[in-house]
Amino acid sequence: MCCWIMMGSEAKPRTKDCSWFAFYLALSLLFGNQALAQIRYSIPEEVREGTVVGNVAKDLGVEIPSLIARRFRVVSGSKDAIFEVNQDNGALYVNKHIDREELCQGGGACLMELKILVESPLEIHYVVVEITDVNDHSPSFPEREQIFEIAEHTLPGKRFQLHTASDPDAGANSIRTYTLTSNEHFEVDIRQSDEDKIPFLVLKKSLDREQNNKHTLLVTAVDGGKPPKSGTLNVSIVVLDSNDNRPMFSQEIYHISIHENIALGASIFKMNATDPDEGTNSDIEYGLGKTLKRKIYDMFELDKLTGDITVRGNVDYEENDVYKLDVEASDKGTPPLTGECRVVIKIIDVNDNTPEIEVTSLADTVSEDSKPGTIISLISVTDKDSGVNGKIISSITSDVPFELKPSYKENTYSVVTKGLLDREQVSHYEITIKATDCGEPPLSTFKTFNIQISDVNDNRP
Repeated sequence: MCCWIMMGSEAKPRTKDCSWFAFYLALSLLFGNQALAQIRYSIPEEVREGTVVGNVAKDLGVEIPSLIARRFRVVSGSKDAIFEVNQDNGALYVNKHIDREELCQGGGACLMELKILVESPLEIHYVVVEITDVNDHSPSFPEREQIFEIAEHTLPGKRFQLHTASDPDAGANSIRTYTLTSNEHFEVDIRQSDEDKIPFLVLKKSLDREQNNKHTLLVTAVDGGKPPKSGTLNVSIVVLDSNDNRPMFSQEIYHISIHENIALGASIFKMNATDPDEGTNSDIEYGLGKTLKRKIYDMFELDKLTGDITVRGNVDYEENDVYKLDVEASDKGTPPLTGECRVVIKIIDVNDNTPEIEVTSLADTVSEDSKPGTIISLISVTDKDSGVNGKIISSITSDVPFELKPSYKENTYSVVTKGLLDREQVSHYEITIKATDCGEPPLSTFKTFNIQISDVNDNRP
């Protein structure tokens, strides 16, 4: 487990870099007592509950005896939070089981941001915990066996796509290579496509049905863990007699883009493969690969005769911004031969989500003698859309003696008093927050909360 202090309000700097000091000083001048700190820890997945991530109070420079009185706590996250702080010693510890593959997808850094609140005086600190991967999964294939039918006159160099193995682990622990049992007729070749490694069975020596009409091979997918883990696929080759040209596409990978509000049934692309053979050996039928995710079959349809790809389900950019379709073109020879390509469909975002406002109230009441600039609530706004559709402008719409003060963190604000309060004139306020995105047309959300003004003895009888 590691810890890096990125910036602090009271903590002593742990670097002599002048640029960091200047950044710290600028934030201190901007936010005053509300100055923020950001700390970064690192912890592997699958550690036991109760494991200490780091002593966040010590790293922030908060005195241990004051933690309970100052209500030192985590204020962000769900009710069954993965991390909690111990108010007795200031330690940030693991509260429930951590599975990186459940929390994060893909091979990028898996980061969880926590918001730490300290009162008297009020301080808000941001803690980022990086969940690092451990090699706790073995590669696996979608099926245990794959069967190919190959004519005996097939020329060496012919390629046959194997099932692609999957491994939920990330980085070095993901799939690194494929191996094949030793034999004289076949070898395995790997094509790198985006983040995938796609294995192909390559014929290196012509087959002779009269000598051997069936070959049995074992393909092994190996990950990069230490020690490595592996999964296997049984491959059976049935040798047939003739049709020596397979359909071919003009490209191995096609890239197209569609908007997420595209109509159901709309045609988005037309496949076109060619086969130099004659007669039924050159008649082509199209189909989607048999090992794609179920979601792809629900979203898109491929006409087997015309090659038209049409939209079958509702496309949502926020649910998935890209789809990868493996397309096959098979002729009607005996046996049929198949060519493959990949169609990458990029989804373009439209402004179909309104902003969301989250209000974290520090108290339901504020004293009438509170000074201007007193913080009463924390506001964060989000929008699931991307680009300008997800850029948000926030404001207070009601005529109240409060204003939004932006944080250094984008789309995060504090609601502060901007003038003197007088309970005898107004005893409570309704504060309405408006969040509007920059899409076309723009979409808005409103959120209202109440603040009571508490009395102080400021009037003579």
